[in-house]
Amino acid sequence: MRKCLLPLVLLVAGCTQAAPAQSQAAASQPAVHPVSGLPVIPLTVTPIGGRPHVFRVEVASTEAQQARGLMFRTAMGPDEGMIFPYSPPQTVSFWMKNTVIPLDLVFIGPDRRIESIAANAVPYSLTPINSKGPVSAVLELNGGRAARLGLAAGDRVSW
Repeated sequence: MRKCLLPLVLLVAGCTQAAPAQSQAAASQPAVHPVSGLPVIPLTVTPIGGRPHVFRVEVASTEAQQARGLMFRTAMGPDEGMIFPYSPPQTVSFWMKNTVIPLDLVFIGPDRRIESIAANAVPYSLTPINSKGPVSAVLELNGGRAARLGLAAGDRVSW
């Protein structure tokens, strides 16, 4: 009976050794948002003289992803958002067509500092919301979130 158990014990030991390698491989995979399917990355805003705040943001990097943005989304967590990177930096214009929730649009300059914030953009509005100059990215957060955290022009953004 001992001979029969030994292969079983070795088999179980071999299986438990493989599991950590699988979880390490899964951990190295980028996170993907369950609704949009976009990659999710950490983004940190460091206010001048304040504590850094970390968000988990979806990355809308293609024209099609940027055109859709957060349209039709009915909810977003308080520390979630979406970033629209631009290379090279450019002057941009956003609207809220088909966007259900109010948003703060945080315009990020080429120096990775907040250029300006358009707070509480009105859902479904077709009124253009423009950057004041060329930006390297726009960060969308829940409406009012930037003010609650004390975010302002000049704060550093890293991702």
